[in-house]
Amino acid sequence: MRGERRVLDAVSAEIPEGATAIVGPSGAGKSTLLRLLNRLADPDSGIVSYRDRPLVSYDPLELRRQVSLVPQLPALLEGTVASNVAYAARLAGKEADPKRCLRLAGLDPGFAEREVDKLSVGEQQRAMLGRALAQEPAVLLLDEPTSALDQAARDAIEATLARLRRELEISIVLVSHDPEQARRLGDWVVRIEDGRVVDAGPLAEAMA
Repeated sequence: MRGERRVLDAVSAEIPEGATAIVGPSGAGKSTLLRLLNRLADPDSGIVSYRDRPLVSYDPLELRRQVSLVPQLPALLEGTVASNVAYAARLAGKEADPKRCLRLAGLDPGFAEREVDKLSVGEQQRAMLGRALAQEPAVLLLDEPTSALDQAARDAIEATLARLRRELEISIVLVSHDPEQARRLGDWVVRIEDGRVVDAGPLAEAMA
């Protein structure tokens, strides 16, 4: 619920390993659904499960290390890109390797010592992605990762996500209002309208 408004209603959908696109118009409930997947929000009723276990059985912080959310708006900590990556790695009990994380995120390793407030929006998005990768998650949740970018930056981010899947065998759940982006990046699609799932399945079937 958001105030008196029910954001999602009777949602039932499976999200398999691989690349899933959650698509629908603005206000449909896509971002809320994404937040349910790593307990940044909990449902008022019903059960959300990950690997056959209800999410409520996971420690929220441990879950978020496995299922990492990159929000639509950059939310970097003050300081350098490297310090942001190191902070995320430390939370997960990992050894920080900022240059590797930035390379995986498609950002030149030379950005490691750049102050985050000196970055463009596209560079901040990549720094956020690099910070998430520092925790070595099994799943990346991406909330409209290219909505504020021009076409060239969008294409670069999409190429980075495709490469991450190949290199890391990581699963991706992507929220997008753009059906064409879902076709470019998704194997599985969940379509939402007015807080309800209207279709879910393989890309070719759900986007027919």
